[in-house]
Amino acid sequence: MRIAIGGFMHESNTFASTPTDLNKFREGSLTYGPALVPVWREAHHEVGGFIAGSEKLGYDIVPIAMAWGTPAGPVADDFFEHMVDALLTGIRMAEPDGVLIALHGAMVTPKYPDADAEVLRRLRAAVGPKLPIACSLDFHGNITPPMAETANILVGYQTYPHIDQRERGLLAAELLTRAIQGKVRPVSFVAKAPMLINLLGQATDRPPMSDLMKLARQLERQPGMLSISVMAGFAYADVPEMGASIIAVADGDRSIAEKAARQIADRMWEVREQLNVESPKPDEAVRRAMASKTPPVVLVDLGDNIGGGSAGDSTVILAELLKQKAKGFVVALYAPEAVKPCKTAGIGGTFEGTVGGAIDRMHGDPVNVRGKVRLLHDGQWIETEARHGGKRQNDQGHTAVLDLGDNNTLILNSLRTPPFSLGQLTSLGIDPKTAPILVVKAAVAYKAAYAPIAGEIIEVDTPGLTAINPARFEYHRIRRPLYPLA
Repeated sequence: MRIAIGGFMHESNTFASTPTDLNKFREGSLTYGPALVPVWREAHHEVGGFIAGSEKLGYDIVPIAMAWGTPAGPVADDFFEHMVDALLTGIRMAEPDGVLIALHGAMVTPKYPDADAEVLRRLRAAVGPKLPIACSLDFHGNITPPMAETANILVGYQTYPHIDQRERGLLAAELLTRAIQGKVRPVSFVAKAPMLINLLGQATDRPPMSDLMKLARQLERQPGMLSISVMAGFAYADVPEMGASIIAVADGDRSIAEKAARQIADRMWEVREQLNVESPKPDEAVRRAMASKTPPVVLVDLGDNIGGGSAGDSTVILAELLKQKAKGFVVALYAPEAVKPCKTAGIGGTFEGTVGGAIDRMHGDPVNVRGKVRLLHDGQWIETEARHGGKRQNDQGHTAVLDLGDNNTLILNSLRTPPFSLGQLTSLGIDPKTAPILVVKAAVAYKAAYAPIAGEIIEVDTPGLTAINPARFEYHRIRRPLYPLA
């Protein structure tokens, strides 16, 4: 049994001005053929699950290509065409018995608002109507019914933070191998709920999302069901199919899948108000952090959630910390132009200048800082634990660590890096457990790494490309009505 494996993954924020082109995917991860195996084999990622499945389930893998980019603006059309061509050409040449493909579900290009569905449409056209296709998807995917018509099997992550990616990749592989062997005839159905869910409400350890997950696991045990995936959607994509959905996969009977998917979608609609969570403004959040008796306090910069496609250089919380004369904070900023003079000054030298607020005015104004260069680093580290995103090899680019006085630390990096791993700090000699205040530019995904060490977590309603309140954005392409938007 020969199975082709590959992927093309991007979470596209249509409100972001920076397009995601070939160079951005090279900064993330872009591999072709056998080169993808050493990159992803040990990763806590679905592609790692695809590879592990070859030993567990007894199939040979044919690695085709894998592209992963840090969330940002829409994917450039020319790179989209290049990558899809690489995947389809490789798969046609491989003549496999089945295909395992990792997609995100919220990829957008200027030409294709539902780019993932376009990938699957072309894949089905390339391999014909009979070859089994299994597709893994991100929990934040804006999943559409046409995807269920082109792929036999759709499997989404069921944790946020995403720590089950490898497991879900293995499930997709198991269902595909059973389909190839003729033991099951998977059919998928997608039910859409006319609503968006803010990222805080999407946390799978927080009711009522946790209750929806329990319902999915319960219905999954019914005769004829193979898999159910609750999909929260991605609110920062202004596309017609944006919003939450439910995927159900049944054995040969689509009506069974449809009944289960609609039951969960109906329940999701019933608890829609509880799924939207409010949070304090920056001034109140910083006051609470400074008064806390249970450090470290993690301040979550919701408006600059790098994992949702934001700038990574918001100064809103940094400015408030400086204004209130906080002590003992650790802040990381995307500031490649500030790293350069730090390298010139050298370790022990002084940096004085502006940082942050360079990409746009949505994320605050540049802030003047003065500090001693404590460390210069290449920005690379290995993550061995199961963390959101599943990446093992990490790179935040050339990095400078500044000592601002009062035990305050400012990290300046050259690549936008979501705070999914404590290695971002520990690789720089910073012990996050001893810092009174830690600022993360995230929403929920950071929790896999930070929650175990946090004394208190304060989610902050900051402005930016990933602001938690959807009313901050102007949507033009979504289907209305879409709760909570008018």
